[in-house]
Amino acid sequence: MHADTFGTFDDTLASGPRRTPLHALHLRRGARMVPFSGYDMPLHYPAGLLKEHLHTRAGAGLFDVSHMGQIALHADDPADAARALEALIPADILGLRSGRQRYGLLTDAAGGIRDDLMVARFGDRLVLVVNAANKAADLAHLRANLPAAVTATPLDRALVALQGPAAEAALARLAPEVAAMRFMDAADIPILGQDCLVTRSGYTGEDGFEISVPGFAAEALAEALLADGSVMPAGLGARDSLRLEAGLCLHGSDIGPGTTPTEAGLAWAIPSVRRAGGAREGGFPGAARILAEIAAGPPRRRVGLRPEGRSPVRAGAPLFADAAAPEPVGIVTSGGFGPSLGAPVAMAMLPIALAAAGTRLLAEVRGQRLPVQVVPLPFVPAGFKRG
Repeated sequence: MHADTFGTFDDTLASGPRRTPLHALHLRRGARMVPFSGYDMPLHYPAGLLKEHLHTRAGAGLFDVSHMGQIALHADDPADAARALEALIPADILGLRSGRQRYGLLTDAAGGIRDDLMVARFGDRLVLVVNAANKAADLAHLRANLPAAVTATPLDRALVALQGPAAEAALARLAPEVAAMRFMDAADIPILGQDCLVTRSGYTGEDGFEISVPGFAAEALAEALLADGSVMPAGLGARDSLRLEAGLCLHGSDIGPGTTPTEAGLAWAIPSVRRAGGAREGGFPGAARILAEIAAGPPRRRVGLRPEGRSPVRAGAPLFADAAAPEPVGIVTSGGFGPSLGAPVAMAMLPIALAAAGTRLLAEVRGQRLPVQVVPLPFVPAGFKRG
């Protein structure tokens, strides 16, 4: 696969949308392709978004997420890489054991979220999975801020996500070892004769796996998984509706540089060892603001919303306290139809005084103010294998 069609972190090399190693498979299976984060990606297949979503909840959906960035961090002493990364991420990387993965946040000096990511330890190296739209900036940020003893190398590999309650059985037919993995485990596992990096994680709220595989072997792996009757190909549309039902953040919509981890409801990703009084308190960008908000509470918070009618309330819709209010009190950050619930769902950022479950507000949609209610997240309980 040519560097200008897949794997590069430099958008300037491509004259148009790049292609993942699964592009030909998507076309063969009749996917509707759309540009997304610089790539030509499947929005949905002939079965449609609704069936792909519901099948993932009941069986297993296979998603091409090769547009995401994969970055390996190396140092002669693995502890040096972990310690250096902790200067950029308020997580316990030093305590991350080999064979485990952790969610983390790249913060900025103002306490905002540059990106959210996954960090896994495979033996003596750390492997990060970062958002597609931010991967070039993230790599530059890491290289500019990590010491010379720590190298950050982009990985030219495909990435597929097998998600749903049938994911374990489907993948175990090819790699029996995965059945012993639990949520957030990470392992080097050979699959179809290729070295794969497997994590038991995903972006749907369901049990499942993300599999990093050499690009040339991605299509054979995908076809082998799709040969299982429980597995259906799924596109970006179902991925978004599944993560919304699961109450998971989308960077650039629900979180970003203007949002702190506490406002986003992500303070759980900052462990006690990095908080006030912890053994490695602070030391990351924006620590003063973030730790102060953990102690005193943030001024606003991400919440779930349930519109009372059938009309979806989309991202960007302003929220009002009542029908006569001249100024909005908040904004919808993500919204759409929840296929598992048969009803619209949304997330929003609201002042703390209005963020309690049961609060009733009005969302403005096409000039009309429609009733919505603040509800707890997630909308659909997680199905992770924790034991």
